[in-house]
Amino acid sequence: MVPQSQSSSMQRLHHVEQRVVRVVELAGAVMEELGNSQGPRADAVAAHCREFMLAIKEIQMTLREEIKSACEYRPFEKCDYSARIANDISRKKLEYVLEKVDAMQQNIEQCTS
Repeated sequence: MVPQSQSSSMQRLHHVEQRVVRVVELAGAVMEELGNSQGPRADAVAAHCREFMLAIKEIQMTLREEIKSACEYRPFEKCDYSARIANDISRKKLEYVLEKVDAMQQNIEQCTS
């Protein structure tokens, strides 16, 4: 099962992909208009360019939001690895100290007997 945030992110990226396809289509329409044997229609070129720029702006904003969201993602934020390792190290240190204390106690008992 895909988490909701990841699903909506994928939907936004899919929308960006569709917008990119539309931008390429607009660029092609402008090229056709410029290559028209009767000369380009200024109003058509202007309309295509306006839509092109708005689509690019929308794409840029969406991608910026997605990048920001991805940078905020912390996959190991709730990971307890470092705490477990610190706990294991502390346990090993305590075991070592207990061994030394036991050895000292045995030495004291041997010296007093």
